[in-house]
Amino acid sequence: MSPQTAHPCTAALASFLSAKHAVLFPVALLLAACGENGGKPAGNTPTIATTVTARVTDAALLARGAQIYKANCALCHGANAEGAPNWHKPGPDGKYPAPPLNGTGHDWHHPMSALKWTIREGTGKLGGNMPAWKGKLSDSDIEAVIAWFQSRWPEEIYQNWALMDEKARR
Repeated sequence: MSPQTAHPCTAALASFLSAKHAVLFPVALLLAACGENGGKPAGNTPTIATTVTARVTDAALLARGAQIYKANCALCHGANAEGAPNWHKPGPDGKYPAPPLNGTGHDWHHPMSALKWTIREGTGKLGGNMPAWKGKLSDSDIEAVIAWFQSRWPEEIYQNWALMDEKARR
């Protein structure tokens, strides 16, 4: 990928957030509510789950996640999870710098299982720079860090991630 080429996740994000998708979802919901039964399913008609995983709001857990993040992640991902400058362009070594984790990058494109795996295993085997944290951070530490950086995501981004994560778990 040349330095002028956008990261594939950046293109996917732009496509997903296009006005077309932003308009179609509310229209689909409106049409579903206008059915013959006033929006209630008829007989054995399957319904689509619209419940999403609630954000972690436990102050102690988020504070713990913030401490772990500051000690282990902030050096590369930024103090406020803003990512390295020019994170979407390969560096001189051909590898991408650390992306933002605050919802402005591609972090929310990955299900929980992928987020945990990436933190545990790092990205070295994938050609990246992120070290593996397995053996240094426990599973509960990793979950606390993820809860902290997800708390920085805008609500719409979190809701979109939660729906995608739910599908990935099926």
